[in-house]
Amino acid sequence: MTRTILALAACATLYAQQTIVSPEIAQDSRVTFRLAAPKAAEVLFYGDWMATGKTLPMTKDATGVWSLTTNPLPPSVYIYHFVVDGLTIADPINPRMKLRARTSASLLEVPGTGQNEWQPRDVPHGTVEINYQKSKVLNGETRSFWIYTPPGYAASNKKYPVLYLFHGSNDTAGGWVLAGHANFILDNLIAGRKAVPMIVVMPFGHAVPFGSPKEIQAKNVETYERYILEDVMPHVNAKYRVETSKAKTAIAGLSMGGGQSLAIGMNHLDKFSAIGAFSAAVPADIQTKFDGLKKSTPLIWFACGKDDFIYSRSLDLHTKLEAAQIKHTWRSTEGAHTYTMWRQYLAEFVPLLF
Repeated sequence: MTRTILALAACATLYAQQTIVSPEIAQDSRVTFRLAAPKAAEVLFYGDWMATGKTLPMTKDATGVWSLTTNPLPPSVYIYHFVVDGLTIADPINPRMKLRARTSASLLEVPGTGQNEWQPRDVPHGTVEINYQKSKVLNGETRSFWIYTPPGYAASNKKYPVLYLFHGSNDTAGGWVLAGHANFILDNLIAGRKAVPMIVVMPFGHAVPFGSPKEIQAKNVETYERYILEDVMPHVNAKYRVETSKAKTAIAGLSMGGGQSLAIGMNHLDKFSAIGAFSAAVPADIQTKFDGLKKSTPLIWFACGKDDFIYSRSLDLHTKLEAAQIKHTWRSTEGAHTYTMWRQYLAEFVPLLF
């Protein structure tokens, strides 16, 4: 009898997983999340539009399905997860995963009116390729990096400018495409003649193992800098038709990647004409790099949301650059540490290049 009951319970759970919808977006942009977990004692919900560390309790119905409905959400991409009796999991029935260096979550896309640069439109699309390379700098490790080539690249013989675009901590090389929609942003800007066609290179930003001790993590930027300059850039220059001059090369990133772009860009002003930093983990020693900026004049553009937990670091960088009379553009915006902001920042930054 016990086995029969357990079998029936398992079948009921499987049936629920096959029939429930999660996430379900209503016409008023309210979103309902559901999870079939009849044996769970508690299920909590977290979405990245919520305060960091805050969760909301989900409600269990008679069939063992837990649910939660949000207030209307503005059009954008969101990252969310469930916490089932203390265990953090992605939504098991949502195929859109937010892959990370460690742990995973789920992605929710609330559609807009089609006017947002990050939304797919009926325009010519570029191509995203995944390259694999055996790294000399990283002891022979085979690494992937993603590359966007603009519409018409395959049929053309021309060379293109290149943007090196970095992701944040605990993300993957695919983050800027899978969550950031960088390819659609480029497609739309190019189609609207707001940006020149360019190649975008998106490497994996953890040059040392993510989650390793602090003394090892402290070497990440330095090691990543060598990886970019000695492995990635030569590979890109050899395989793709790119302009290799300083005037046609830019660097940018979000969060950890924003700090990397500031450090690498300012360390090598002979290689990059523009530096972008979105919600950046600004290096503590950034002021030591200002002497070079006074002799060279790259485009420096950075932005951060006022609700971002590292907002003060960008504001401090702005203050120091102003005091040193170094030309730059600083955007203090609303918003937090999310791809909602980074999509907007990329759409503002790219038209300024080349």
